[in-house]
Amino acid sequence: QVQLVESGGGLVQPGGSLRLSCAASGNIFSISLVAWYRQAPGKEREPVAVISSGGSTNYADSVKGRFTISRDNAKNTVYLQMNSLKPEDTAVYYCTVEGIYWGQGTQVTVSS
Repeated sequence: QVQLVESGGGLVQPGGSLRLSCAASGNIFSISLVAWYRQAPGKEREPVAVISSGGSTNYADSVKGRFTISRDNAKNTVYLQMNSLKPEDTAVYYCTVEGIYWGQGTQVTVSS
């Protein structure tokens, strides 16, 4: 059973930065599609960024130029660097492997 653990969330002011981490229990990232999703209160879960096993990335239009997804296969960890954060980025952020395995989520709150 694959386990994913997200960390790095917190409270940040608008314009600030956070780096989220998603650590896997096994060595699966190197052969898997990994994505970050988020869910704001009262809204559906939406994709934020995805990275393929080959390192190709794709982003939601709302975060392009501000967020960067990356992976460290040696550490079985995927990151989401979030810069220039906005209040509308406030949500619980989840990582997923192939849309099958999900972490428990980490809260990101952007507020002054």
